[in-house]
Amino acid sequence: MKNKIHIISLGCPKNLIDSEVMAAALGGGGFEIVSLPEDANIIIINTCAFILPAKEESIDEIFRMAELKKKGMCRHLIVTGCLSQRYGSILEKEIPEVDLFLGTGEIPRIADLVTSLLEKQPEQRSLIGKPDFLMNSSHPRLLSTPPHTAYLKIAEGCSNHCSYCIIPLVRGKFRSRQMDDILREAETLAQNGVKEIIVAAQETTLYGRDLGYKSGLSSLLRKIAMIDGIRWIRLLYTYPADLDDELFRTIRDVKKICNYIDIPVQHIDNDILSSMNRKGNSRLIKNAIANARKIIPGVALRTSLIVGFPGETQERFDRLLAFIRDTRFDHVGVFEYSREEGTGADTLPGHISENVKELRRGIIMEAQALISREINQSFVGSTMEIVIEGESDLPEYDYIGRTRRQTPDIDGITYVKAEERAIGDIVECRVVSADDYDLFAEEKVEKEP
Repeated sequence: MKNKIHIISLGCPKNLIDSEVMAAALGGGGFEIVSLPEDANIIIINTCAFILPAKEESIDEIFRMAELKKKGMCRHLIVTGCLSQRYGSILEKEIPEVDLFLGTGEIPRIADLVTSLLEKQPEQRSLIGKPDFLMNSSHPRLLSTPPHTAYLKIAEGCSNHCSYCIIPLVRGKFRSRQMDDILREAETLAQNGVKEIIVAAQETTLYGRDLGYKSGLSSLLRKIAMIDGIRWIRLLYTYPADLDDELFRTIRDVKKICNYIDIPVQHIDNDILSSMNRKGNSRLIKNAIANARKIIPGVALRTSLIVGFPGETQERFDRLLAFIRDTRFDHVGVFEYSREEGTGADTLPGHISENVKELRRGIIMEAQALISREINQSFVGSTMEIVIEGESDLPEYDYIGRTRRQTPDIDGITYVKAEERAIGDIVECRVVSADDYDLFAEEKVEKEP
C-alpha cells in the first residue's frame, strides 16, 4: 500500500510552485498525494515567513497538524519552506512533534528524504543548507491551481535587500532561469490544457540581467505568447525602478498579454523609500505609472503598500494617502509593517504602535474601496472576456470568473450569468453592475438573424 501524503502550501504563488514541484517528485517516488490531511499518514507544511502574520499562520498550522498527528492516522509531520530555512534549528527544539524541518534548498531531494524518514528516525531533524535551489523544466509539477491557470516562476531569490525584507536570507540572491527552459515548461503547461500563464518571481522586471539577456522580460513574454493554447499572460511583481517603455509596448502590442501590471511601490514618501532601501524615488514611481497609462490604454494597475514603517510621521502617511487618491490604482493591497529581526529596518528609530498601523491601513483601504467602486462602475455596459472559474453562490448568477483585469485570489471576481459552461471556458460577457471589488456580467448571446 502506498504511503499517503498531504501537502499544505502557505504564502505566495512562488511558494505554491515549490509545493507543486514537491508533490510531483513525491508522486514519482511512489507516494500518493491526497487532498485531505485526515487521509494522510505523512503531512508536509510548506511555510511562509515573510512577515509576522505569515509566521504566525505557519506556526498555527504546524500545531494544528501536530494535534492531528496525535489523534489521526498521520505518523510523520514535515515542515519545509521559508520558516524552516530561517528558524528550523530553533523550532526543532521547540516543536518535538515535527519529524523533519527542511530548508528551501532541499526541494529536489524531498522524495529521498521522506523515504529515509520512513526507514529510520534521522539523526538530524533540521536540514538547513544554502537556499540555492532553482527549479527547471526537468522538475515536473502537480498543479494545485484550476487546470486552466498556472503560475510560471521565471527566477528565484532577490538581491535588492530592502530593509524590511528577509527574502534574500531565505531564498538567496536573484538568479534567472534560462529562457529556453522556461519556454519548455510553458509549452508543457499549454499541452496539459493551461490557458492562462501568470508570470512570477521576486522581481520579474530584473529577469535575465544576470544571464546577459537584453530586454529579457519583454523577449520572454513575446515568446510565451507564440505558444499554441496560451490565451492569457499575466505579469506580477514588477519593480517600479526597473520598468521601461519597451515592456509597456510589449504589453500593449501582444494581445495575449493582459493589460495588467502589478507594481509594488510600498510607499511614496522619499524619506521612507530611502529608509526602506528601495531603488528610485517618488518621481520615478509616478513617471513609471504615467508612462504605463500613456502607452497601454486602459491598463489595470495593482500595487502593494506598507503602512507604519519606522519614521512614518503623520505628514508622510498623509502623502501616501494623497498619492493613492490621486493615482487611482485598480487594485491595492496594504500591509502593516512587520518588525523582523535581522533586517535593517529592525534597528531604525521611530517605530510605530500597532494601533496606529492598524488605523492607517484601514484609512487607506477605505479610500481605495471608493476608488475601486468608481472604476468598476465605469465598466458597466462594456464587454469583457471572462474565464469561468466555478459555480456561483449567488442564486441569480450561474458562475464566478475573472476578467483580464483580475488576478486569482488577490483581486475581485466577476459573477456571470450564462448558459451551461465548463470550468476554464473564456466567454464574452457584458458587465451589468459592479460593487467595491466585484463585477456582475451576462454572457453575450448572438441573436438569430
